[in-house]
Amino acid sequence: MKLISRTLLVALAALTLTSAAIAFGEDKDYAGCKDYPGTTRVPGFFLREPLECTETAFDAYKFWVKDNGKNVQKSEEGRKFWYRYRLKQGVTQVSALQIHRNYQNAARSAGGKVLMDENYYTTIVLNKGGKEIWMEIHANNGYEYDLTIIEKEAMKQEVAIDAAAMASSIADSGSVAIYGINFDTASSVIKADSEPAIDEIAKLLTDNPALKVYIVGHTDMVGDAASNVKLSQARAQSVIGDLVSKHGIAVARLIAFGNGPYAPVASNKTDEGRAKNRRVELVEIATK
Repeated sequence: MKLISRTLLVALAALTLTSAAIAFGEDKDYAGCKDYPGTTRVPGFFLREPLECTETAFDAYKFWVKDNGKNVQKSEEGRKFWYRYRLKQGVTQVSALQIHRNYQNAARSAGGKVLMDENYYTTIVLNKGGKEIWMEIHANNGYEYDLTIIEKEAMKQEVAIDAAAMASSIADSGSVAIYGINFDTASSVIKADSEPAIDEIAKLLTDNPALKVYIVGHTDMVGDAASNVKLSQARAQSVIGDLVSKHGIAVARLIAFGNGPYAPVASNKTDEGRAKNRRVELVEIATK
């Protein structure tokens, strides 16, 4: 009985090891797992399973940085990539320091900056393909390390405020900001993805036939003020054009006004702030 049990245990152990080797690809990258474009890993490491090479369209991550000599965490938002690299069996172990230095040296050679090199963390920022890339390498041994990347960008607004919410905001404050109307840089041509927001404005005006509004265009502070005022006026006029030609709203109920960069709602020093400042507002024209 003891011999049978011992044989069974050996067989189960062998089966477990075989299953693990199949599941983990025998120290080969899991199908579909690839390095972040334009980067390479430390030689001898692999991506074992799909949960260890993930990509998220929009997320936030807190990176360790130095601020006035203190270690603080700075949150950045955008497309997120995360990888966990593991050392292959039989490969000579490297040190955590070697892992960190590899990424630091590569970043510096590409014009990047090392913002943190302490407590097993390296934080790097660099520009690549017109994007600001934030990277964190976390390694406290030579057997595995984590790589987190954020392609910094403002979130694409996918849900437009609806007509009922617009009406409520106008009733409360006399105006409402619309973030679902989009234009290319320096252009007053309304992009196709703006249709849902325009539809809701039309519904607001149709449901409230006595309502008259200023259509106010706002820009960020990129470029000179005079050009931005002119651009914001043209964008406001484009919105009126759509409401009149596509939705039958009477032009007498709408007045375009370009406010340019003169009424920011956030700092123009950050991408996020500039995105909030680029907007269209409806301002009620009060009547007695």
